[in-house]
Amino acid sequence: MNLLFVYCNIFLYIIVSCDASGADIALDAKATLLHRIDSLNLLIYTCLLTLTVLTIWVFKHRRVSWLHETGLAVIYGLIVGAIIRYGSSTNEITYIDAHPDPDSKYNLSVPPDMVRFHFPDKIQVTGDGPVPNKTYAYSFRGEIVNVEQNEIDLKATFDPEIFFNIILPPIIFHAGYCLKRKYFFRNLGAILTFAMVGTALSALVIGSLMYGFVQLMPASLASSFTFLDTLYFGALISPTDPLTVLAIFSQLKVDVNLYAMIFGESVLNDAVALVLSGAIQNYEKRYSTDGEFEITAFLQAIGDFIGIFSLSLIVGALMGCFTALMTKFTHVRDWPLLESALFVLMSYAAFLIAEVCELTGVVAVLFCGICQAHYTYNNLSTDSRNRTKQLFELLNFLAENFIFTYIGVSMFTFPKHHFDPWFIIAGFLTSTLGRAVNIYPLSFLMNLGRKPPIPMNFQHMLFFSGLRGAMSFALAIRNTVSEARQAMLTTTSLIVIATVVLQGGAATHALAYLRIPTGQGQNEESDTLPYRDVRNESHRDSGDSGTEKSRLAKLWGALDSRLLKPLLTHARPPLTETLPAFFRPLARLLTTTRQYTQGDNNGLRRTDSDSDLCIDEPQPVPTSIDPQQLWPGLVDTRISVEGITGSNI
Repeated sequence: MNLLFVYCNIFLYIIVSCDASGADIALDAKATLLHRIDSLNLLIYTCLLTLTVLTIWVFKHRRVSWLHETGLAVIYGLIVGAIIRYGSSTNEITYIDAHPDPDSKYNLSVPPDMVRFHFPDKIQVTGDGPVPNKTYAYSFRGEIVNVEQNEIDLKATFDPEIFFNIILPPIIFHAGYCLKRKYFFRNLGAILTFAMVGTALSALVIGSLMYGFVQLMPASLASSFTFLDTLYFGALISPTDPLTVLAIFSQLKVDVNLYAMIFGESVLNDAVALVLSGAIQNYEKRYSTDGEFEITAFLQAIGDFIGIFSLSLIVGALMGCFTALMTKFTHVRDWPLLESALFVLMSYAAFLIAEVCELTGVVAVLFCGICQAHYTYNNLSTDSRNRTKQLFELLNFLAENFIFTYIGVSMFTFPKHHFDPWFIIAGFLTSTLGRAVNIYPLSFLMNLGRKPPIPMNFQHMLFFSGLRGAMSFALAIRNTVSEARQAMLTTTSLIVIATVVLQGGAATHALAYLRIPTGQGQNEESDTLPYRDVRNESHRDSGDSGTEKSRLAKLWGALDSRLLKPLLTHARPPLTETLPAFFRPLARLLTTTRQYTQGDNNGLRRTDSDSDLCIDEPQPVPTSIDPQQLWPGLVDTRISVEGITGSNI
């Protein structure tokens, strides 16, 4: 009997094991299917990017200028999205209706982060008999629009956080890493005005006008919008992404001051728009009770905007400076691969630190890129310089084209679109008016004291260059729970597609119509930008007035050449010659042997990253000036130690 009892137990164990094994096999098959669908999804985007690259080569070979690479990516994305949406078979996704316990204490106004299903007693598996109860956890993905949906439809859409945490950082960092040009600093006042004051003004105008338009729409849509919603739409649609126009500028060698203003504004207004949209959300969450305007809450939101932007800037700049110190006082340059890895990780850490601290990572990584280019780049080995420049240029190219491809695909596959023709038309009109308010009134005010003034044809081109792009789409797709946010996403996607394809294709004709001179001369400092061969027409048109420097640029140049460069790089003159005498012991500690022993440049221009940031034109200066006399004044941006000017250091 005992032996029979043992055999029975073994037999039952085998049966249970087979049942469990059958369930495991089914789960493995499900996981394998999901893996294949994920691979197919990635293959689709890889093929789209490959097709875009090949088409770009054909266009460059044939000198086609009426369609830019970003427009190509959008068009290809639209075609593939339509094929996925209408050309593939639809299958029903397995689901179970679940209802919350009436006695649950959870606040049902917000979806839970995770749902745990406890199936009662036994689950009957066809052909295998009942299996023991198991508990499964499901994380929150979003609102269900259509249960009967193709699986590839769902997989063709990404988590919006992927854009902010993976795709946007290299784009923004590359913009800062190649931003450092002398014409950017000469037009710094205009760039800051357009990017900060202009973007905020544009958001306010668009938000106010959209709120008025929404009140005239059917009650079903008007009731879902508050003034904060339309103001948020104004903030997300205000940043520009004029890649197409800048690429044409580089090919046609357009005036570098116009190039610098458009490029500089587009870099900074992305960061401003992100912080501004966050401030609007904070206003709604922390201060406003009904979504209406409150003066106290408004002032607190402005304080949030200034504080978050400033702290994010400081985080990014500190990380860049810290990396510069690490590369200066260590011998990591002897291993270029480790040096490049350290550079990339420290740069990405700036973004993550800001996000963890509830700041804005985009602002941090932008100014980290500027500091890395201005200081750390000069400490890197030759291999690391070439590797980092090429790496971030490649990442920027792939990320930009991926986003525009995804915009096209998502127009058909993303389930949260809400097409309202009146809202879309109002979005196009108000975004155009907002761009006009950004450019023309501010240009008029700046021209009252600016020498040389911004010409009217330059103002028209600045207005025309207001293409929308990656940042607007990323902000719009981040939250699509409500009907209002879904309408914003649809309108934003259409505005991005229309401006990139139509305005980008018409940029050459706009230059000709506005009679902006092209094709003469070449800028000697363009090798640090991906768009090359732009020229300085202002010297021919305005004489010496085109080289006039702002007071801010002069002050920064003096501080930078006397303190920051000698501290963070191996630049000459060393701190022992520029700091006052009572700082001499500290200066010796912070000065490397290389700074003492490296040879002078004999007035020749260096080819590192600093060669493109000349606040002053090289001019003969005396060769014997006491640095201690220069330090307190901070009035001249040029120093001279043994024949080396500050612009050559």
